[in-house]
Amino acid sequence: MALRSEPTARQSRLAVELRRLRDAAGLTARQAATLLGVSSAQISQIESALAGVSEKRLRRLATNYCCSDEELIDALVAMATDRTKGWWEEYRELLPTPFLDIAELEHHATYRRDVEFLFVPGLLQTPEYARAAFSSRIPELPEEDRDLRVRHRMQRKAIITGPDPTPYEAIIHEAALRIRLSDRAASRAQLFRVMELSEAEHVTVRVVPFDLDGFGGSWGPMMLSGGAVPKLDTAVRDAPHGTGFIDSEAQLEVFRTLFHRVEAASLDPTRSRDFVLRLAKEL
Repeated sequence: MALRSEPTARQSRLAVELRRLRDAAGLTARQAATLLGVSSAQISQIESALAGVSEKRLRRLATNYCCSDEELIDALVAMATDRTKGWWEEYRELLPTPFLDIAELEHHATYRRDVEFLFVPGLLQTPEYARAAFSSRIPELPEEDRDLRVRHRMQRKAIITGPDPTPYEAIIHEAALRIRLSDRAASRAQLFRVMELSEAEHVTVRVVPFDLDGFGGSWGPMMLSGGAVPKLDTAVRDAPHGTGFIDSEAQLEVFRTLFHRVEAASLDPTRSRDFVLRLAKEL
């Protein structure tokens, strides 16, 4: 079987988890290969996400690594055997790979949590708002690329608007709600869209107002995506140099703590809806 040229973030995460299990067992790649009856090169390829692994081999690896966490093993098997070709594949070679990786991550997520300070979260954006956001990029994007990004972002919203929605919680700072990326009408429509989506039982929107005392923030915007088990959760942060996928348990615990800190400081959902409505009426 040919080696992968560009593993997805999900394939890379599986490889990372298998390497972590081997390290926890105190085995070298050569020792793991001997126990499995394969070459050390094959173990290296699996742990680099350049090659896949069958359910049978994965369960044998877990046994060799003395892993007794059945829920984790089952979740890893599901990742290894998943052959989903999602809607995001139509954008391959048209958009940067992180766009596809985020869509795939969301598709498999058990929950989604966002914290935003300067922008309305992507899953809550209107097409007009999204287009204005992408238009502010430097260097400026060609119109065709902007249209692709907007269409991709609107399709991502299926995880909260589709027939089997994912539990979603967004915490938005007042600054993001007040900043007008476009004109007054588009800003008003965006606020009403936030209110509309927040009425769904599986969607919770909270607002952090300007007049909150002693608010230290959360070191910037972040996204948390729930895995099949907590060990497979993922944090995502955008930076000028690109999108970062964070999966170490220590770092994930920091992001969970930061999220709950901001959550505790925010207005409750009812007061948040009233707050957004007031801002919309002011426009």
